[in-house]
Amino acid sequence: MSGLIRGSHLARMLGQWHALPGRRRDPDYAALAGAVRGLLADGRLPLGVRLPAERELAEALGISRTTVTAAYRTLRETGHITSRRGAGSWTTLPNGHRVGSTGMLAPLDDLDVIDFACAALAAPVELTDAARAAVDDLPRYLGGAGYHPTGIVELRAMIAARFTARGLPTSAEQILVTNGVQHALDLVLRLALPAGAGVLVESPTYPNALAAFAARRARITTHGLDAEGAGWDADLLLGGLRQTRPRLAYLIPEFQNPTGHLMPTELRERVVATAQTTGTDLVVDESFVDVALDGVEMPPPTAVFDRHSRVFTIGGMSKPYWGGLRIGWIRASAPQVQRLAAARVGVDMAGPVLDQLVAVRLLAERETIVAARRAQLTAQRDALLAVLRDELPAWRVRPPQGGVTLWAELDAPIASALARAAERVGVRIAPGPRFGLDGTLERFLRLPFTLPPAELTEAVRRLAAVRYDLDRADRPFWREPAVIA
Repeated sequence: MSGLIRGSHLARMLGQWHALPGRRRDPDYAALAGAVRGLLADGRLPLGVRLPAERELAEALGISRTTVTAAYRTLRETGHITSRRGAGSWTTLPNGHRVGSTGMLAPLDDLDVIDFACAALAAPVELTDAARAAVDDLPRYLGGAGYHPTGIVELRAMIAARFTARGLPTSAEQILVTNGVQHALDLVLRLALPAGAGVLVESPTYPNALAAFAARRARITTHGLDAEGAGWDADLLLGGLRQTRPRLAYLIPEFQNPTGHLMPTELRERVVATAQTTGTDLVVDESFVDVALDGVEMPPPTAVFDRHSRVFTIGGMSKPYWGGLRIGWIRASAPQVQRLAAARVGVDMAGPVLDQLVAVRLLAERETIVAARRAQLTAQRDALLAVLRDELPAWRVRPPQGGVTLWAELDAPIASALARAAERVGVRIAPGPRFGLDGTLERFLRLPFTLPPAELTEAVRRLAAVRYDLDRADRPFWREPAVIA
């Protein structure tokens, strides 16, 4: 279970539930039940969380207990809560269903398909020259065995210098170079997460991270993000840490994937302090930290507030540079880096020296490359927002100030159906449920702006046509999803 949600917290999440569409036709209890179902469907209210007692929620909402009692009864009848006398009520899905998913999201090589699911850019023009220069640098390393479990020292020093420039003093001894960010996450989990231990994650979150936690048989609880507001609800996030006391929490504070939210400085500090009191290690994924747009002022790294070696910061070169260059890193205390290196030896010994030398050359040109990437992404984001306004005006999108994706709220809970129908017109998309645990988030769709404007425009136009056809079809032409208990 994900712990208990207080009546005041649930009341804040429900907002103006009595003013929702259809309110005038429905009695109060039905409107309240519908609002709770909406929070579950959107993933903001996790499954397995214990709801407040009827009296507590009635007082928080300023309504009669009879109304709350009737709403809870309706939710039990529809399968959205399960109650046990003397113990309370917990959120569920009808019949206990969950949608299975491997978490796999990988790019397609089919040139006839517009891959609107992969949030990654093509390689920068500087990569070819960097690779040639790296070959010239390679002889310096050929006299040794070529095994560097923590990474070659010059790359570690460059990564450390970047952290220091951001206000987080870091030495090369605090950096371990990995084969991408996913590899970095896997190594941290091997070190810090025993099989079956508890993990707190955001909802929605990165699917391949969920796959990594599933591989460790972790007990996953979630903190639901607000698609349009500040993203993280501080009281709910910190309350979730205190109630569940997970062994580890995985957060994406810089332009969260997929919502694009940026965590404020104050909350970063409070999360680290709370993690210390609950005995929770934090894995902070900084994959998108270099792709700030619109000149947004960046908060300090979350690890700035760490005084007890609780924060593992992971990042890499996939988003600002190229995913094909499998370079990632972990920043932690020097003793932790040595323990991570020992864990790594049982996995892959060390990373390729030549790839690391390419990374050194690219990082030396960071200012030029990152500035060009930001300009490119800004133009593509604005192009995507414009065509969405023209073709799908009923969809709601909050323009992000960084990252590479939009998190679109659809006009109906049709994300999975839309994804299946889009395949027929040569567009691959990632529906909302791929970014959650329980088959919820059907009202959402992640839309990367990593393709050229012309391809973004064509993809949205095809989606708009498919969306129109879904409403017109007498009988759905997509297959039913496989649902497993």
